[in-house]
Amino acid sequence: MTYHPPLAEMQRLAAQLGHHWLADTARYAEATDETRAAVLDEAARLATEVIAPTNRVGDLHPARLENGIVRTSPGFAAAYRAIAEGGWIGMNAEPAHGGMGLPQSFAVMVGEMFASANLSLSLCQVLSQGQIEALEHHAAPELQARYLPMLTSGRWTGTMNLTEPQAGTDIGSLRTRAEPQGDGTYRITGEKIWISWGDHDVAENVVHLVLARLPGAPAGPGGISLFLVPKVLPNADGTLGARNGVSVVSLEHKMGIHGSPTCVMAFAGATGWLVGEENKGLACMFTMMNNARLQVGVEGVAIAEAATQAAQDWAMTRVQGQTTDGSTTIIGHGDVRRMLMQMKAQTRVARAIAYDCAYALDLAKAGEAAATRAAAARRGAFLTPIAKAYGTETGIEVANLSVQIHGGMGYCEETGIAQYLRDVRITAIYEGTNGVQAMDLVGRKLTGDGGATASALLAEIAATVDVLRDPRHDGAHHTDARALAAALSKAEGVTRWMLTHEARDRAAAATPYLRMLAITLGGHYLARAAIDGGPTEQALAAYWCTQMLPRAHAEAQAATAGADQLFALDAATLTATV
Repeated sequence: MTYHPPLAEMQRLAAQLGHHWLADTARYAEATDETRAAVLDEAARLATEVIAPTNRVGDLHPARLENGIVRTSPGFAAAYRAIAEGGWIGMNAEPAHGGMGLPQSFAVMVGEMFASANLSLSLCQVLSQGQIEALEHHAAPELQARYLPMLTSGRWTGTMNLTEPQAGTDIGSLRTRAEPQGDGTYRITGEKIWISWGDHDVAENVVHLVLARLPGAPAGPGGISLFLVPKVLPNADGTLGARNGVSVVSLEHKMGIHGSPTCVMAFAGATGWLVGEENKGLACMFTMMNNARLQVGVEGVAIAEAATQAAQDWAMTRVQGQTTDGSTTIIGHGDVRRMLMQMKAQTRVARAIAYDCAYALDLAKAGEAAATRAAAARRGAFLTPIAKAYGTETGIEVANLSVQIHGGMGYCEETGIAQYLRDVRITAIYEGTNGVQAMDLVGRKLTGDGGATASALLAEIAATVDVLRDPRHDGAHHTDARALAAALSKAEGVTRWMLTHEARDRAAAATPYLRMLAITLGGHYLARAAIDGGPTEQALAAYWCTQMLPRAHAEAQAATAGADQLFALDAATLTATV
């Protein structure tokens, strides 16, 4: 299999979403179109020539634990060094600590290419980038000075340690303990599970961010603190010293991402340092988690892109049956065309949501006016759960369609297509399941400002409808306008419904509401692209408006059905075997 980074599509989308305005800000003055093109070209070379060749190797030769040391898949260490030496890990980190200071939107585009090339390896970079942001926001200056340059350079890598055997999504029930030592350090004791890249041999050190409880801390989420715990303790001069009380108990045997070492970690009186305030650790960790949630949505886009390219290549070369258009390969079959159109359109929509979200987060940092920054921050926060959930669902659905197009060969491991489906499946689960994303959307982001951010987003879609109806287009987009206007009307109505109903009903409606918004946004993005685009953009917009926007109506109906249907059966009856 080969992967070709969709550079032209990335650049077109950046232009459509207005990313060029970042260069007009003082913070991102160097983020010009020319700079973006140069960055993407170099990242594409690295993705195709260095990273992609390691993807299949990682699936066939997983990471392994030998005498307490995690050995990564063949070729991973060299590929990681190329990523680190190229400065890619710190590309949007602060220059004061060795970063490039580039926008998040640049990092998202590069992250997509690296994840398309090798999702398992790219996770190491994503975790370090998230930890860098968390430390930039919350760590004391002395911790920043010691750890950020090493993380930014890639010499050390970062992890997040949240989950415990009894505490998955319910983080408030964690039991890991932190005991103050009187010298500014803490002894961390406990066990964490499902820690991605918890240990490895690709870098010198691993820095863990660990959630734990201080003595006498309140129960629940309000009693959790965050600690920095390195695998190897650094000396005063920055060199590595003694091994800390951190060890790997075992590696998980997973459905996919075999090249990513997922560890059970034991902390046995390990030395750690407090990050942020006592009992405020969850808020600090959410800085890292929100960064990761957007990047995980991009992972879904990345696998969707790679799986689509593989399906396109197969459809153009696989000879099977007579076709209605007389072609000799399966590209001539109507049902294959249906699947390919859906794959291309969904991938573009998921990408647009993620890129729009990243741009909003950039403006939240770089906007000249406080009101601009505040509005952008709310928009980025609102789009983050949509980007994560819809991006990963798209990755799963598109990878599944790629298997279908490949037929029996897709189900056989030697083609490598099944790996896409196995790898991407986790993305809907980690960094907060997609159900959690939907609950976050309706429980915090929608109601937090009384629906103001949602209304602003819907107003943008309404403006697109007006542009489509503009007489200067001679009716070329009227069909798209009618379909998008109908979906928008549903979205407006359901949003009002959500804001006037109780939390129980909103929770029941959360997932269909998120999907409805994503599908409607898809019509908005694709229609905008079609207005000034060529035949491909126009065809994808027409396809979306006729075959995908109707799904928004179904999701709207499901969203407003309320919770009673879901609780019509008591738990015993619902789970009984008939």
